[in-house]
Amino acid sequence: MAERQFTIIDETGIHARPATLLVQTAGKFNADINLEYNGKKVNLKSIMGVMSLGIPKGAEIKISAEGNDADEAIKALEETLAKEGLAK
Repeated sequence: MAERQFTIIDETGIHARPATLLVQTAGKFNADINLEYNGKKVNLKSIMGVMSLGIPKGAEIKISAEGNDADEAIKALEETLAKEGLAK
């Protein structure tokens, strides 16, 4: 299992476009990938799940992955968050 904490820095938080990018990135991996915010955990491969969290700027989130490509999944998601200026 691999996991990583992030702080959202985008002014609008995780809205539709960045959520779509994260879901698309997560979908490339076999691992079970979850996004946790404010005590709620959702499947990061589900756009509806991600959007339901309503993640604002300044939020602390945790992404966890379990499976044979968990480490690669976390790394790819970290790169997506950084490249899009969403989180640090």
